[in-house]
Amino acid sequence: MNASEVRQKYLDFMKSKGHVQVAPAPLVLENDPTTLFTGSGMQPLLPYLLGKPHKDGTRLTDSQPCLRLQDIEDVGDPRHTTVFEMLGNWSLGDYFKEEQIRNFFTFLTKEVGLDPTKIYVTCFIGNEKYGIPRDDEAAHIWQTVFKEVGIDAKIAEINTAENGDKRGIRDGERIFFYNDKENWWSRGGGIESTPIGDPCGPDSEVFYDFGEDKQDIDKYGQSHPASDGARFMEIGNQVFMQYRRKEDGTFEELEHKNVDFGAGLERITAASMDSYDVFQISLLKPIVDRIVELSGKKYEDYTSEMRIIADHLRGAYLLTAQGLRPSNKQQGYALRRLIRRAILKALNLGIEDNFLAGVLPMIAENYKDLPDSILTNRDEVLDVLSKEEQAFRHTIRRGMKELNRLKEQGLTGKELFMLQDTYGFPLELSVEEAKRQEIRLSEDWQKEFDAALAEQRERSKTASKGMFKGGLEDHGEMSTKYHTATHLLLAALQQLIDPSICQKGSNITAERMRLDFNVDHKLEKDELQKLEDQVNAWIKADLPVVHDEYDKAYARDTLKAHGSFWDKYPDKLTVYTIGDFDSPTSREVCGGPHVEHTGVLGHFKITKEEASSAGVRRIKAILE
Repeated sequence: MNASEVRQKYLDFMKSKGHVQVAPAPLVLENDPTTLFTGSGMQPLLPYLLGKPHKDGTRLTDSQPCLRLQDIEDVGDPRHTTVFEMLGNWSLGDYFKEEQIRNFFTFLTKEVGLDPTKIYVTCFIGNEKYGIPRDDEAAHIWQTVFKEVGIDAKIAEINTAENGDKRGIRDGERIFFYNDKENWWSRGGGIESTPIGDPCGPDSEVFYDFGEDKQDIDKYGQSHPASDGARFMEIGNQVFMQYRRKEDGTFEELEHKNVDFGAGLERITAASMDSYDVFQISLLKPIVDRIVELSGKKYEDYTSEMRIIADHLRGAYLLTAQGLRPSNKQQGYALRRLIRRAILKALNLGIEDNFLAGVLPMIAENYKDLPDSILTNRDEVLDVLSKEEQAFRHTIRRGMKELNRLKEQGLTGKELFMLQDTYGFPLELSVEEAKRQEIRLSEDWQKEFDAALAEQRERSKTASKGMFKGGLEDHGEMSTKYHTATHLLLAALQQLIDPSICQKGSNITAERMRLDFNVDHKLEKDELQKLEDQVNAWIKADLPVVHDEYDKAYARDTLKAHGSFWDKYPDKLTVYTIGDFDSPTSREVCGGPHVEHTGVLGHFKITKEEASSAGVRRIKAILE
């Protein structure tokens, strides 16, 4: 069964049980400052779980794309992904444990066709301190539904958080009790951290058993549902919101109890195939197969790298299709990190430039059923991410070359900082690559890196105080756009009029820009028109605008960055590049700020050309 079939079967099944299907929320929530991304199906529905009436009633269902970057370091194993799709259903004061447990068991065994002998469950063991009893109710319901299909489901009592018991499964045990580290839900986590006034309660998790041959006894001991290893995989979690935390820290029963259910689409699909590797399902295997084709490598030999690429490109596609753009801030940086990690792994596999063009269309096809209200920018994904790839591959080549030069001596935090500061090679990628190549890292590399960063910031702050104002009146949106347009105009002057032209001054406000430059004659109408046309052509091309910090000598001699005050610049400076990194449209020493791509500038129009002083002319222009 493929993922699309599982998704549709689930939604149809829940609608047959009286649930109304609601639209999924965007991955980036507009009015939720508490989190970068939608990380669960219940997150957009939290107000209704807290008591607000929902317009569609008390029984709801959906399939919600989610992104959790806290799992990014685990991606590469058979089941962890940063991106996943959560199948969800909710009872807002309607049905409770009996109907929920029966519905999910029926869906798994009848609709998906899972073997009930491979299903194991966990329940909450209770908490004596707060007077919350063991969830025998849920356990007994599970015993009943198992008995109805001929299975004698015995109850075990294991509390892994207290004793780390790895004794495995004995004598037909199928229902396990765990403490609040495993089987309690609140917005704060365990019982002690449950927020005052919040609904909360025990949960019952459902696991699929891939067989005893999948357990690693030497590494993890004998397996049981919540243990590590590949034998058991969680495929769903039923949260029974039956308590509320009071002002005094104790808990009281809710009058109207809720059910919050979530199941991983990818994991249920993998279970339906009896595959413990979620990267073999329809949403991911075509991506992996394409990576195999592009690299000429076998999945079995480069499993981790291929899983990371497939997962990260899927996340990058969904975020970009929803209108997010790579940047150095918050969600934009998370997107940039996903695409950069994927590109680095592709480079390790020997995949050359522009591999995104061969992979992203497959991902787009996988998500053609998601509504346009979520994926509002589908058509722009390839263009946006290809520009990011182009810029970052250049950074990678420079950084990898330097990293390989240093690897014999090992790396301290000072070298790691230099790789980031001079070559634009991000710290996390340097550390990741060092571990992959087994390059020795100093014991205190993080402290050494932080110290080098603090020293550089202080040095730059002192040396460049007042240096890089760039004639800006402020750092607002329009001033930022005019600042980038000034760089384009200077590049056009150098390309069309005289390559020796330099900036002699500028003044930028939110209403217009002014650039002074050296030239020995008044510019004629046709020259001004050519300049205007060239700047607008670059704007229409929607060129990427990227920046990094470099040593002054490297910026001047190797990058050939344009600058007017080399003798006054500090040892470390920022260089902005517009367009292709290897043959840039513009590359200037500058402190910013700038837009991230030229397409947002609008139409460039020169309004005046005049003399400024002897041998210096002035152009004024606006953006329409």
